[in-house]
Amino acid sequence: MVNLRARRGSERIARACQAEIPSAQVHMSRSMGDLQRFTAALGDAPPELIVSAGGDGTALALINTWRASAGTVELPGAAALGLLPLGTGNGWANAVGAPSWRKALATLGDLVRRPASALPRRRFDLVEVEGLVGPFAGTGWDAELIDDFNAQKTGPGILPARYRKGLAGYLQGLFLRTIPRNLSRRALAEVEITNTGEDALTVDEAGRVVPLPGGEHGKVLYRGPASVCGAGTASEWGFGFRAFPFAGVMPRRLHLRIYSGTAAEATLRMSALWRGEHPLPKMHNWLVTSCHAVFSRPVPFQVGGDRLGMREAVDYGLAGGHVDLLDWTALRAH
Repeated sequence: MVNLRARRGSERIARACQAEIPSAQVHMSRSMGDLQRFTAALGDAPPELIVSAGGDGTALALINTWRASAGTVELPGAAALGLLPLGTGNGWANAVGAPSWRKALATLGDLVRRPASALPRRRFDLVEVEGLVGPFAGTGWDAELIDDFNAQKTGPGILPARYRKGLAGYLQGLFLRTIPRNLSRRALAEVEITNTGEDALTVDEAGRVVPLPGGEHGKVLYRGPASVCGAGTASEWGFGFRAFPFAGVMPRRLHLRIYSGTAAEATLRMSALWRGEHPLPKMHNWLVTSCHAVFSRPVPFQVGGDRLGMREAVDYGLAGGHVDLLDWTALRAH
């Protein structure tokens, strides 16, 4: 399924898919209606592999559309989902080692000609928020950055237009919009996090998962300032930014993270934050199954990289079921 509205989606890529893999059924999507027709047909003859050619948002739209009709995130016939990175950040695709779309198509063509005994897979739990699922969701700067990335594409800036759609544009939005705006704010929003699920775990300075004293169901895990408050089941947010380095360390757990530093402090530690280093000053980590966050004022909110307005309260939880992604790293190693 090729999303023609993705950053690099096009009919040319759809034709390349068909040429490299003649036996594949190649569909093109321009609208939600196209996507709904595509997912409705999946149950008739479930394939072994469904390839989503687009960004992370394309894959999540596919999963959420399937879930709305089938009542589960698990794809029909236990199919694996292959991510062909045509989007902007491609964080979820990067987590499973997705190569460029040309290399990915060549790899899939070889797979069809010389079938493997079984497709290598990586299993992912998903965050559920407000009836939507994704590999991450959050409030604060990460949500602001989405708006600032989109605004800088046509607004004032120092980059030529052709450089504003990728990482360079993301950094332009960050340094010319997000950081200056937050440097001028007097105080961070406050948040109170209550554990609404199983007893919370945390991570010690050596990166080991350990029990959290006082982390039982119903306990307040944190009360204080938060510039970012998010949860993820995949390590990367996009562009190589390891926002949730402990995602997946424990099955059926969300990596809940709060950064309580200021914009100035975050700027000074940008490299360490980007790499997901641990421990970091003013970074707080928990492994939870669900929690309730209440903020002192409305904060920007996003799910899977899609901005969904402002929120004063957010419930993070684990979605029922799981999704198996094609493990490109393992596949290309064979």
